[in-house]
Amino acid sequence: MKTSLAFKHEFVDAIPERLADRTLYISIFYATAAHKCACGCGSEIVTPISPTDWKLIFDGQSVSLHPSIGNWSLPCRAHYFIKNGQIIWAESWSQTRVEAARKYDLKVKDNHKSDTTNELSSEQNWLMRLLKKLTN
Repeated sequence: MKTSLAFKHEFVDAIPERLADRTLYISIFYATAAHKCACGCGSEIVTPISPTDWKLIFDGQSVSLHPSIGNWSLPCRAHYFIKNGQIIWAESWSQTRVEAARKYDLKVKDNHKSDTTNELSSEQNWLMRLLKKLTN
């Protein structure tokens, strides 16, 4: 098992062109975090922060990203968590498990999109009823 690594974090307006090793860059404006792969391969990893992607926790001193980061499309196939500013290595996944997780993620995104559309429709319906009452 690999040992854990300390990662520092930097809040930035925009993700810099060049990423430093062991640094997680966080842009609240763009709802994105980026870092170089923790395995040391040098690949740049971008994690969108949203209800259906990664969640960012800042406790005033350190940051955590959830869920894990699985670099399944890269040769290194590194898999880890960033928790309280530390890299916590996770087990490797089979290709079957990766594909199942990707299908699940797409389903979650579709459901969220559908829920958001329904919420907008409800708001629009409410506004239409209000407008109708005001004009009658």
